[in-house]
Amino acid sequence: MFWMRNTTGRSTLVAVAMATLCALAVAGGAARSAQAGEYHVYSCRMPDGEVAPADGWSEMKSNTSDSLEDTCPTDGALVVGLNDGETHEVEKDSGSWVFSAPTGSIIAAAKLWRAGDADGGWATNATYEFWLAGPENQDVEADVIDQCVAEFGCPTGVGSTTSAMSPSNLVTVLPENLGAHLYVNVSCGGSAKFVCPSGKGDSDGYAAVVYLYAADLTLEQTSQPTVSDVEGELASAATLTGTADLSLHAQDSGSGVYQAVFTVDGVELGRTVLDENSGRCHDVGQTSDGLPAFLYLQPCPSSVSADLPLDTTTLTDGPHHLVVTVTNAAGNSTVALDRKITVLNDPPASPPVSSPPSQAPPSTVQNDPSPNPNPSPSPLTLANPTPTTQPLSANGTNGSAVAALRVHWAATARATLAGSYGHAQTVIGQLTAPGGMPIAGALVQMFDTPAYERAPTRTLASLRTAANGSFRLRLPAGTPSGRITVAYSSHAGQAVPDITAALSLTIPASLALSVTPRSTSVGGTIVFHGTLRGAPLPPGGKQLVLEARTLGGSWRQFQVLATGAHGRYRATYRFRLAGPISYQFRALSPREADFPYGVGSSNVVLVHER
Repeated sequence: MFWMRNTTGRSTLVAVAMATLCALAVAGGAARSAQAGEYHVYSCRMPDGEVAPADGWSEMKSNTSDSLEDTCPTDGALVVGLNDGETHEVEKDSGSWVFSAPTGSIIAAAKLWRAGDADGGWATNATYEFWLAGPENQDVEADVIDQCVAEFGCPTGVGSTTSAMSPSNLVTVLPENLGAHLYVNVSCGGSAKFVCPSGKGDSDGYAAVVYLYAADLTLEQTSQPTVSDVEGELASAATLTGTADLSLHAQDSGSGVYQAVFTVDGVELGRTVLDENSGRCHDVGQTSDGLPAFLYLQPCPSSVSADLPLDTTTLTDGPHHLVVTVTNAAGNSTVALDRKITVLNDPPASPPVSSPPSQAPPSTVQNDPSPNPNPSPSPLTLANPTPTTQPLSANGTNGSAVAALRVHWAATARATLAGSYGHAQTVIGQLTAPGGMPIAGALVQMFDTPAYERAPTRTLASLRTAANGSFRLRLPAGTPSGRITVAYSSHAGQAVPDITAALSLTIPASLALSVTPRSTSVGGTIVFHGTLRGAPLPPGGKQLVLEARTLGGSWRQFQVLATGAHGRYRATYRFRLAGPISYQFRALSPREADFPYGVGSSNVVLVHER
């Protein structure tokens, strides 16, 4: 590993803690491509501890007598160890588990749960060690993620072998170590031709060992599925009645063909998994960012032929704009059909229709269905005990004014969610009648009230419940902090809904900081500049605070400034004390009543004064 001898001949570890901190802060401000889709893959265990396969991991070792095992199927781990009782030579004896992202993908984020030891000890110029690395597997500081070296100790601890998902086992991979590969290693390290000792192993007979109990890997894919052979009534018929079909063929060589999404007049009607792929193409959830999660690198089939029905009786008669898209498991989509359609269904034979049309368009709801600006986040199940008696047509099969409306975030069962800027969140709900009967085909409306003074309530979407009464909506990635309200009326055309439910969303401010130059001397001036993301900005700009500290010191405010009209800001600072000394700088965005984002901090920038 990266260790060296000083001039006194005493062994020392390379001091990497502060460099790692700075690298994390700088890299954390870099945004990935907005065109890329992402999905989670769980290895060995899911976050709740349930057993998972270890798809994508392969073994590599130099000594056939040493241990490499996959005991994940029996609630174990990916194990790699150097056996005690043997002599191991530096640079010759090692073992690794290697994760490789599929072609066309990269690892965008990673959390690993590991434990291990290097109890075999050390000798002259040779030491047992375990270490995690990426994106390459070289003994250089830039690649090493985590390490335990017998001669120098284990800075992040050896973890727990009795509690697989213990917080002491968690290693979060920094952005600069992400790429196409991750490595979990044991080795005899040091200077070539020297030998590590034998006879000092742990209770399991290992001189050095690491157990990888679980991995939560976020894979990023930029490619989209391809769609061909689009046929059927939905694709060609001039007028549609009853249930109309659309057939298509889709391919995706990355994460696989996942869902078809129907949108009518800009409102998502529903999503359909095109092929469960023997259960692999199933979102197992347990994520906190709203992304889907799977147990395999290519969870969904690479090629699918599907026949998709649309019940046009759920639409009003007349013209509509229909869009059908196909997504892969990473969420990248391709438009399969985009056309104007005309719906013409016969009116029901009985009872006679003397009431207004069976469905009012979404734009007819003008009022804020939840006038309380600070709704209680619980309970989530709300009911209105007073049924309406207006002579209007029922909204949905089993529609009822005493319905139960349950809503929650996909990422948590709570009514409140702390998200992150630029990441889309998903709302999930279900509408049921008394006795638990699902209300199917009902129009449900969703509203957004941003968290700033006098913010208007906006209509996000109108969507229909599925056969089991469920519905879901992925919010736009730019949705700020605020209140999300869901409303249901038992009869179409009501001015006031029978029932509402509310969720709250908190998004921290997002801002980037650059400092030039990064090295100066007494009397020199540095320039701070960057951009605060998000809108609307307060009149006159958003107030920001610049802070500084010495390495290991406390943050201190030294300047307050305001952004320009587009969120950009600029400031200068002149050094008055002689160096040499190093400083860290950051920009903060405090909470303000007229800016719909919470407290946010920029990346940290290191500046050296000579």
